Amino acid sequence: MLAATILICASLTAIDGDTVKCDGVNLRPMGDGAPDVSGFDTPEIRGEKCAEEERLGLLAKERMSEFLMVQGLVVEDSGVVDFYGRPLVVLRLPDGSTVGQRLIEEGYAREWFPGYQANWCNVNPS
Repeated sequence: MLAATILICASLTAIDGDTVKCDGVNLRPMGDGAPDVSGFDTPEIRGEKCAEEERLGLLAKERMSEFLMVQGLVVEDSGVVDFYGRPLVVLRLPDGSTVGQRLIEEGYAREWFPGYQANWCNVNPS
């Protein structure tokens, strides 16, 4: 297993629930996933398909922003970029968990995998 490269960010901000900006560069957090194998997805806040998706997307962005303010958060670069050219990273909290996994556990995100199709509209809570 290769060691991750740690990124140092003077400025780290949430663009949405699953994209962050480190010193002007968009990054795509993966959660507990591996590049192109698994990760997490949050609702869109631009180009959303319904009002509910936008509402959920804004909540996910707010929660991501809260996680980015945690003292001791580490940004680990996987060395891989996604389809949009964003470096795939892991945002690791001081307890060792990932922001992506926490977003899934808290209901702000869903697990992503190849072939995943997002549908945040008409979501029925169970």
